[in-house]
Amino acid sequence: MRSLLAGFTTRGTSFLAAGLAAGVAGLALGERDLVSVGALLFILPLLSALAAGRARYRLSCVRQVTPARVPAGHTTRVSVRLENVSRLPTGLLLAEDAIPYTLGTRPRYVLDGVERGGVRELNYPLRSDLRGKFTIGPLEVRIADSFGLVELGRSFATTSALVVTPKVVTLPRTAIGASWVGEGEGRTRAAAAAGEDDVVPRAYRDGDELRRVHWRSTARYGELMVRREEQRWRNRALLLLDTRRYAHAGSGITSSFEYAVAAAASIGVHLGRGGMDGQLITDGGQVTAAGMFEDVLLDSLAVIKPSRGTELSGGLAAVRAAGGGLLIVIAGRLSATAARQLATSRREGGPAVALLLAVSTWGAQRAGESEPAAGHAPGRPVQNPRQKPGRTAGRPDQSGWRRASPGQPANGQAAGGGARDGRPDTDGRPDTDRRPDTDRRPDTDRRPDTDSGRTRTGGLTPMPKPAQPPRS
Repeated sequence: MRSLLAGFTTRGTSFLAAGLAAGVAGLALGERDLVSVGALLFILPLLSALAAGRARYRLSCVRQVTPARVPAGHTTRVSVRLENVSRLPTGLLLAEDAIPYTLGTRPRYVLDGVERGGVRELNYPLRSDLRGKFTIGPLEVRIADSFGLVELGRSFATTSALVVTPKVVTLPRTAIGASWVGEGEGRTRAAAAAGEDDVVPRAYRDGDELRRVHWRSTARYGELMVRREEQRWRNRALLLLDTRRYAHAGSGITSSFEYAVAAAASIGVHLGRGGMDGQLITDGGQVTAAGMFEDVLLDSLAVIKPSRGTELSGGLAAVRAAGGGLLIVIAGRLSATAARQLATSRREGGPAVALLLAVSTWGAQRAGESEPAAGHAPGRPVQNPRQKPGRTAGRPDQSGWRRASPGQPANGQAAGGGARDGRPDTDGRPDTDRRPDTDRRPDTDRRPDTDSGRTRTGGLTPMPKPAQPPRS
């Protein structure tokens, strides 16, 4: 019975119940007119459901997220293109795009009807202070009749991905030590300056440049010998991130773990844009994925979570197996044994940098910071105590709908009333719930200062008033 009534709205269900009751009462009382009214009320929702169910609408949906990867705290824009590819115009459509709750309420739109071959553009912004990988969609379209008695839902299968990376801080450009195929660059250049022979020189051929002639090999073999093609210099860096849960403190976006992740993202992006090839390593081992170093780094750090491990042995083994290169370590709380293991993992002659976090400073709330509200999840707005009940700060009204016109795209948050472009909605009325602070008491600690004859108030000595210069 419940499945049969699933497509009817509250109005449609009320029509069915009223028609059934009027029909039974008319039969009992012998009133034919009442029976006719009951039959009309009962048949009308059924006919609306039959007409909505037989509608053969063919709609296509294309969604575009621009940009598809943004740092935390930045805004991206979602554009949904809905097209009617059927031969018949549609009736009233209710469109709702599914998004995670951490990104806000679901955008909803009311479409009066899409003509044959018509297109509707639905746009709305998204913003997240939490890093992660979110699924946008699918788009759900509900077909409603003109009387509002029936709503039949149809859902598209296409979804889009939104990657929210950690915040990236731009670092100043400095000289970075690098490596060439696992060996120090300075060592290789010193060997070249000293005139060390090439490993496999070859004989001179017509067309070879004279600057490539290797004279020491020429004297040894008695014929002109040239150096082979110069090998490509490959600057390489290893980024070791400590993700152990017990090595960090704090919770939410202000924890030391999130700070370490943001530092790893900033350093990695700085190295990647400087032309260096890198590799991300955690305490669990090497992070492998296809793609450029910067893309792999940001995508991996967007979804990384604290591990349950207690040792850095897995990460240090991956560092030793990866060979030489610039080693950068971002670590939390370290024991004496872990510190010694970390120090010995550095390759001889290779550059290394360690960023050790003072985890104890994240152990408690800093003075002056307000405690979060009870039951408040990270990334959700806290209810303002002065706000009207039933509204949430920074969120649109969940029951609102925005009407999309045929010739004008629907922009902004789809819900009517609420946050637009990431700014909280205000009702325009001044906040009158302001009470004077009754805790302020007059300072009674007034005692005479026997040294200067002035009165000392609250331990502070006021400056004397400067004397007026005599007038001539």
